Amino acid sequence: MSEKRILMSGNEAIAEGAIRAGCAFYAGYPITPQNELIAYMAKNMPKAGRVFIQAESELAAINMVYGASAAGFRAMTSSSSPGISLKQEGISYISGAQLPAIIVNIMRGGPGLGNIAPAQSDYFQATRGGGHGDYRLIVLAPASVQEAYDLTREGFALADKYRIAVMILGDGVLGQMMEPVTLAGKNAGKPLPKRWALTGCKDRKPNVVKSFFMAEGGLEKANLDLQKKYKIIEKKEKRYEGLFLKDAELILVAYGTTARIAKNALFRLRGKGRKVGLIRPISLWPFPADAFRMPGRKARYLTVEMSYGQMVEDVKLSSGCAEVDFLGRSGGGIPGEEEIVNKVNRMMI
Repeated sequence: MSEKRILMSGNEAIAEGAIRAGCAFYAGYPITPQNELIAYMAKNMPKAGRVFIQAESELAAINMVYGASAAGFRAMTSSSSPGISLKQEGISYISGAQLPAIIVNIMRGGPGLGNIAPAQSDYFQATRGGGHGDYRLIVLAPASVQEAYDLTREGFALADKYRIAVMILGDGVLGQMMEPVTLAGKNAGKPLPKRWALTGCKDRKPNVVKSFFMAEGGLEKANLDLQKKYKIIEKKEKRYEGLFLKDAELILVAYGTTARIAKNALFRLRGKGRKVGLIRPISLWPFPADAFRMPGRKARYLTVEMSYGQMVEDVKLSSGCAEVDFLGRSGGGIPGEEEIVNKVNRMMI
Protein backbone atom coordinates (compact mmCIF):
# COMPACT_ATOMS: atom_id res chain seq x y z
CA MET A 1 0.00 0.00 0.00
CA SER A 2 1.47 3.35 -1.07
CA GLU A 3 1.97 6.12 1.47
CA LYS A 4 -0.52 8.97 1.38
CA ARG A 5 0.54 12.15 -0.42
CA ILE A 6 -1.37 15.36 0.14
CA LEU A 7 -0.97 18.97 -1.00
CA MET A 8 0.25 21.20 1.83
CA SER A 9 1.96 24.53 2.33
CA GLY A 10 5.35 24.59 4.03
CA ASN A 11 3.80 26.12 7.14
CA GLU A 12 1.18 23.37 7.32
CA ALA A 13 3.80 20.66 6.74
CA ILE A 14 5.87 21.92 9.66
CA ALA A 15 2.79 21.93 11.87
CA GLU A 16 1.73 18.42 10.82
CA GLY A 17 5.29 17.17 11.29
CA ALA A 18 5.29 18.58 14.81
CA ILE A 19 1.99 16.94 15.71
CA ARG A 20 3.16 13.58 14.35
CA ALA A 21 6.43 13.96 16.24
CA GLY A 22 4.50 14.14 19.51
CA CYS A 23 4.48 17.87 20.11
CA ALA A 24 2.32 18.18 23.22
CA PHE A 25 2.43 21.94 23.71
CA TYR A 26 2.44 24.86 21.27
CA ALA A 27 2.45 28.55 22.14
CA GLY A 28 2.74 31.31 19.57
CA TYR A 29 1.59 34.71 18.40
CA PRO A 30 0.43 35.53 14.86
CA ILE A 31 2.77 37.17 12.36
CA THR A 32 2.97 36.95 8.57
CA PRO A 33 4.24 34.89 6.71
CA GLN A 34 3.86 31.99 9.17
CA ASN A 35 0.22 32.40 10.15
CA GLU A 36 -0.87 29.22 8.38
CA LEU A 37 1.31 27.32 10.85
CA ILE A 38 -0.32 28.76 13.95
CA ALA A 39 -3.79 28.38 12.37
CA TYR A 40 -3.08 24.71 11.63
CA MET A 41 -1.94 24.11 15.20
CA ALA A 42 -4.99 25.95 16.58
CA LYS A 43 -7.27 23.62 14.62
CA ASN A 44 -5.44 20.32 15.01
CA MET A 45 -3.64 20.31 18.38
CA PRO A 46 -6.90 20.11 20.40
CA LYS A 47 -8.14 17.33 18.10
CA ALA A 48 -5.03 15.34 19.03
CA GLY A 49 -5.54 16.00 22.75
CA ARG A 50 -2.63 18.46 22.87
CA VAL A 51 -2.34 22.01 24.21
CA PHE A 52 -2.49 25.05 21.92
CA ILE A 53 -2.16 28.58 23.28
CA GLN A 54 -2.24 31.83 21.36
CA ALA A 55 -0.15 33.84 23.78
CA GLU A 56 -0.56 37.56 24.43
CA SER A 57 2.91 38.24 22.99
CA GLU A 58 6.02 36.59 21.61
CA LEU A 59 7.71 37.02 24.99
CA ALA A 60 4.91 35.15 26.71
CA ALA A 61 4.95 32.37 24.11
CA ILE A 62 8.64 31.53 24.45
CA ASN A 63 8.45 31.50 28.26
CA MET A 64 5.43 29.18 28.10
CA VAL A 65 7.56 26.85 25.96
CA TYR A 66 10.28 27.05 28.63
CA GLY A 67 7.79 25.92 31.28
CA ALA A 68 6.27 23.12 29.20
CA SER A 69 9.69 21.76 28.25
CA ALA A 70 10.88 21.90 31.87
CA ALA A 71 7.85 19.77 32.77
CA GLY A 72 8.98 17.14 30.27
CA PHE A 73 6.66 17.84 27.34
CA ARG A 74 7.68 18.20 23.71
CA ALA A 75 7.14 21.92 23.13
CA MET A 76 7.28 24.28 20.17
CA THR A 77 6.81 27.88 19.11
CA SER A 78 6.93 29.63 15.75
CA SER A 79 7.19 33.16 14.44
CA SER A 80 8.85 35.31 11.79
CA SER A 81 11.92 37.53 12.01
CA PRO A 82 10.91 40.43 14.32
CA GLY A 83 8.88 38.00 16.43
CA ILE A 84 11.93 35.74 16.81
CA SER A 85 13.93 38.79 17.93
CA LEU A 86 11.44 39.28 20.75
CA LYS A 87 11.93 35.66 21.82
CA GLN A 88 15.72 35.87 22.11
CA GLU A 89 15.92 36.30 25.88
CA GLY A 90 13.68 33.26 26.38
CA ILE A 91 15.69 31.22 23.88
CA SER A 92 18.85 32.05 25.83
CA TYR A 93 17.16 30.93 29.08
CA ILE A 94 16.01 27.67 27.44
CA SER A 95 19.55 27.08 26.19
CA GLY A 96 21.10 27.88 29.55
CA ALA A 97 18.74 25.45 31.25
CA GLN A 98 19.56 22.78 28.62
CA LEU A 99 15.93 22.26 27.64
CA PRO A 100 14.74 20.71 24.37
CA ALA A 101 12.42 22.84 22.26
CA ILE A 102 11.53 23.54 18.63
CA ILE A 103 11.60 27.13 17.39
CA VAL A 104 10.40 27.85 13.85
CA ASN A 105 11.44 31.02 12.03
CA ILE A 106 9.77 31.68 8.67
CA MET A 107 11.98 34.63 7.74
CA ARG A 108 10.77 37.91 6.27
CA GLY A 109 12.50 41.08 5.11
CA GLY A 110 14.23 43.36 7.60
CA PRO A 111 15.80 44.99 9.52
CA GLY A 112 13.14 46.48 11.76
CA LEU A 113 9.53 45.65 11.05
CA GLY A 114 10.58 45.28 7.40
CA ASN A 115 7.99 43.69 5.12
CA ILE A 116 6.27 40.34 4.64
CA ALA A 117 8.39 39.24 1.67
CA PRO A 118 10.87 36.34 2.01
CA ALA A 119 14.46 36.82 3.17
CA GLN A 120 17.39 34.90 4.64
CA SER A 121 18.84 37.75 6.65
CA ASP A 122 18.37 36.07 10.04
CA TYR A 123 21.25 33.65 9.43
CA PHE A 124 23.60 35.36 11.90
CA GLN A 125 20.89 35.46 14.55
CA ALA A 126 20.10 31.77 14.12
CA THR A 127 23.61 30.35 13.87
CA ARG A 128 25.47 32.57 16.33
CA GLY A 129 23.02 32.40 19.23
CA GLY A 130 20.88 35.52 18.90
CA GLY A 131 20.51 36.14 22.63
CA HIS A 132 23.07 36.68 25.37
CA GLY A 133 25.66 34.15 26.46
CA ASP A 134 27.71 31.37 24.89
CA TYR A 135 25.05 29.09 23.44
CA ARG A 136 24.10 27.43 20.18
CA LEU A 137 20.98 26.08 18.52
CA ILE A 138 20.88 23.24 16.03
CA VAL A 139 19.62 25.01 12.90
CA LEU A 140 17.96 23.01 10.12
CA ALA A 141 17.11 24.64 6.77
CA PRO A 142 14.55 22.81 4.61
CA ALA A 143 14.41 23.50 0.88
CA SER A 144 11.07 21.84 0.08
CA VAL A 145 7.71 21.30 1.72
CA GLN A 146 8.54 17.60 2.13
CA GLU A 147 11.80 18.49 3.84
CA ALA A 148 9.96 20.96 6.08
CA TYR A 149 7.84 18.06 7.33
CA ASP A 150 10.76 15.64 7.65
CA LEU A 151 13.18 18.02 9.35
CA THR A 152 10.58 19.11 11.89
CA ARG A 153 10.10 15.49 12.95
CA GLU A 154 13.86 15.00 13.03
CA GLY A 155 14.27 18.24 14.98
CA PHE A 156 12.18 16.95 17.88
CA ALA A 157 14.33 13.82 18.08
CA LEU A 158 17.53 15.88 18.07
CA ALA A 159 16.17 18.28 20.67
CA ASP A 160 15.45 15.43 23.09
CA LYS A 161 18.67 13.57 22.28
CA TYR A 162 20.90 16.53 23.16
CA ARG A 163 18.62 18.58 25.43
CA ILE A 164 18.98 21.52 23.07
CA ALA A 165 16.73 23.97 21.25
CA VAL A 166 16.42 23.28 17.52
CA MET A 167 15.48 25.97 15.03
CA ILE A 168 13.71 25.20 11.76
CA LEU A 169 14.80 28.07 9.54
CA GLY A 170 12.65 28.72 6.49
CA ASP A 171 11.44 31.80 4.64
CA GLY A 172 8.22 33.27 3.32
CA VAL A 173 8.43 31.38 0.02
CA LEU A 174 8.82 28.00 1.72
CA GLY A 175 6.12 28.80 4.24
CA GLN A 176 3.55 29.79 1.63
CA MET A 177 4.33 27.47 -1.29
CA MET A 178 2.36 24.25 -1.73
CA GLU A 179 3.76 20.87 -2.82
CA PRO A 180 2.73 17.22 -2.45
CA VAL A 181 3.96 15.76 0.84
CA THR A 182 4.30 12.13 1.88
CA LEU A 183 3.30 11.95 5.53
CA ALA A 184 5.76 9.20 6.31
CA GLY A 185 6.06 7.61 9.71
CA LYS A 186 3.52 6.77 12.36
CA ASN A 187 2.43 9.25 14.97
CA ALA A 188 4.95 9.33 17.78
CA GLY A 189 3.98 7.46 20.89
CA LYS A 190 4.49 8.65 24.42
CA PRO A 191 8.06 10.05 24.75
CA LEU A 192 10.51 8.23 26.98
CA PRO A 193 10.64 9.56 30.54
CA LYS A 194 12.92 12.54 30.98
CA ARG A 195 14.66 11.94 34.27
CA TRP A 196 15.67 15.58 34.57
CA ALA A 197 12.12 16.96 34.09
CA LEU A 198 9.98 18.58 36.77
CA THR A 199 7.42 15.79 37.02
CA GLY A 200 6.98 15.69 40.79
CA CYS A 201 9.39 14.11 43.28
CA LYS A 202 7.22 11.85 45.40
CA ASP A 203 9.33 8.82 44.50
CA ARG A 204 12.64 10.47 43.65
CA LYS A 205 14.97 13.28 44.62
CA PRO A 206 13.94 16.77 43.46
CA ASN A 207 15.11 18.03 40.06
CA VAL A 208 16.21 21.60 39.43
CA VAL A 209 15.97 23.24 36.00
CA LYS A 210 17.72 26.60 35.87
CA SER A 211 20.13 28.86 34.02
CA PHE A 212 21.05 30.86 37.13
CA PHE A 213 24.34 29.91 38.82
CA MET A 214 25.57 32.18 41.61
CA ALA A 215 28.15 29.94 43.30
CA GLU A 216 31.71 30.80 42.34
CA GLY A 217 32.71 28.83 39.24
CA GLY A 218 29.23 27.36 38.81
CA LEU A 219 28.32 29.26 35.66
CA GLU A 220 31.69 28.56 34.07
CA LYS A 221 31.22 24.84 34.70
CA ALA A 222 27.73 25.00 33.16
CA ASN A 223 29.19 26.74 30.10
CA LEU A 224 31.95 24.14 29.79
CA ASP A 225 29.31 21.40 29.87
CA LEU A 226 27.48 23.15 27.03
CA GLN A 227 30.66 23.44 24.98
CA LYS A 228 31.36 19.71 25.37
CA LYS A 229 27.88 18.96 24.08
CA TYR A 230 28.27 21.36 21.15
CA LYS A 231 31.50 19.66 20.11
CA ILE A 232 29.69 16.31 19.98
CA ILE A 233 26.91 17.84 17.90
CA GLU A 234 29.44 19.44 15.53
CA LYS A 235 31.02 16.05 14.99
CA LYS A 236 27.85 14.01 14.52
CA GLU A 237 25.02 16.16 13.17
CA LYS A 238 26.28 17.95 10.04
CA ARG A 239 24.02 17.62 7.00
CA TYR A 240 24.32 18.78 3.39
CA GLU A 241 23.49 17.91 -0.21
CA GLY A 242 26.27 17.92 -2.81
CA LEU A 243 25.89 17.82 -6.61
CA PHE A 244 28.60 17.45 -9.28
CA LEU A 245 31.41 18.15 -6.84
CA LYS A 246 34.05 15.80 -8.28
CA ASP A 247 34.78 17.76 -11.45
CA ALA A 248 33.50 21.19 -10.38
CA GLU A 249 35.65 24.21 -11.12
CA LEU A 250 33.09 26.51 -9.51
CA ILE A 251 30.72 25.48 -6.72
CA LEU A 252 27.48 27.25 -5.91
CA VAL A 253 26.58 27.39 -2.22
CA ALA A 254 22.98 28.10 -1.21
CA TYR A 255 20.38 26.90 1.29
CA GLY A 256 16.62 26.82 1.55
CA THR A 257 14.58 28.47 -1.19
CA THR A 258 17.67 30.02 -2.77
CA ALA A 259 19.16 26.54 -3.24
CA ARG A 260 16.17 25.58 -5.41
CA ILE A 261 16.89 28.52 -7.70
CA ALA A 262 20.63 27.78 -7.69
CA LYS A 263 19.94 24.14 -8.59
CA ASN A 264 17.99 25.18 -11.68
CA ALA A 265 20.85 27.48 -12.68
CA LEU A 266 23.29 24.61 -12.08
CA PHE A 267 21.52 22.31 -14.54
CA ARG A 268 21.40 25.06 -17.15
CA LEU A 269 25.12 25.71 -16.74
CA ARG A 270 26.01 22.00 -16.84
CA GLY A 271 23.98 21.73 -20.05
CA LYS A 272 26.24 24.39 -21.56
CA GLY A 273 29.38 22.50 -20.54
CA ARG A 274 30.23 24.54 -17.47
CA LYS A 275 31.86 22.46 -14.72
CA VAL A 276 29.71 23.76 -11.91
CA GLY A 277 28.69 22.02 -8.67
CA LEU A 278 26.43 22.77 -5.72
CA ILE A 279 26.71 22.47 -1.95
CA ARG A 280 23.41 22.91 -0.12
CA PRO A 281 23.90 23.10 3.66
CA ILE A 282 20.94 21.50 5.42
CA SER A 283 22.30 22.02 8.92
CA LEU A 284 23.38 25.67 9.19
CA TRP A 285 24.69 24.90 12.63
CA PRO A 286 26.59 22.72 12.83
CA PHE A 287 27.80 24.03 9.47
CA PRO A 288 28.97 21.23 7.11
CA ALA A 289 32.53 22.50 6.86
CA ASP A 290 33.84 19.09 5.73
CA ALA A 291 32.03 19.51 2.40
CA PHE A 292 34.43 22.35 1.57
CA ARG A 293 37.63 20.54 2.56
CA MET A 294 38.02 17.87 -0.08
CA PRO A 295 41.70 16.99 -0.70
CA GLY A 296 43.01 18.42 -3.96
CA ARG A 297 39.95 20.55 -4.70
CA LYS A 298 40.82 23.86 -6.37
CA ALA A 299 37.31 25.07 -7.08
CA ARG A 300 36.08 28.59 -6.56
CA TYR A 301 32.85 29.22 -4.67
CA LEU A 302 29.85 31.43 -5.32
CA THR A 303 27.58 31.87 -2.31
CA VAL A 304 24.00 32.84 -3.20
CA GLU A 305 21.72 34.18 -0.48
CA MET A 306 18.65 36.28 0.21
CA SER A 307 20.87 38.47 2.37
CA TYR A 308 23.85 40.75 1.87
CA GLY A 309 26.45 38.22 2.90
CA GLN A 310 25.88 36.21 6.08
CA MET A 311 26.40 32.54 5.23
CA VAL A 312 29.30 33.68 3.01
CA GLU A 313 31.36 34.09 6.19
CA ASP A 314 30.97 30.40 7.06
CA VAL A 315 31.83 29.45 3.47
CA LYS A 316 35.02 31.50 3.67
CA LEU A 317 35.97 29.97 7.02
CA SER A 318 35.25 26.44 5.82
CA SER A 319 36.96 26.64 2.44
CA GLY A 320 40.25 28.01 3.76
CA CYS A 321 42.19 29.84 1.07
CA ALA A 322 39.71 29.25 -1.74
CA GLU A 323 38.29 32.19 -3.66
CA VAL A 324 34.74 32.92 -2.50
CA ASP A 325 32.47 35.29 -4.41
CA PHE A 326 28.98 36.39 -3.43
CA LEU A 327 25.61 37.12 -5.00
CA GLY A 328 22.84 38.33 -2.76
CA ARG A 329 19.65 40.32 -2.47
CA SER A 330 17.52 41.07 0.56
CA GLY A 331 14.60 43.12 1.83
CA GLY A 332 12.27 40.92 -0.21
CA GLY A 333 14.57 40.63 -3.23
CA ILE A 334 15.27 37.11 -4.49
CA PRO A 335 18.34 36.21 -6.62
CA GLY A 336 17.01 34.94 -9.93
CA GLU A 337 18.14 31.99 -12.00
CA GLU A 338 19.28 34.29 -14.80
CA GLU A 339 21.31 36.40 -12.35
CA ILE A 340 23.12 33.30 -11.12
CA VAL A 341 23.81 32.02 -14.64
CA ASN A 342 25.17 35.41 -15.75
CA LYS A 343 27.33 35.75 -12.63
CA VAL A 344 28.84 32.28 -13.15
CA ASN A 345 29.51 32.96 -16.83
CA ARG A 346 31.37 36.17 -15.92
CA MET A 347 33.40 34.34 -13.26
CA MET A 348 34.38 31.52 -15.61
CA ILE A 349 35.53 33.60 -18.58
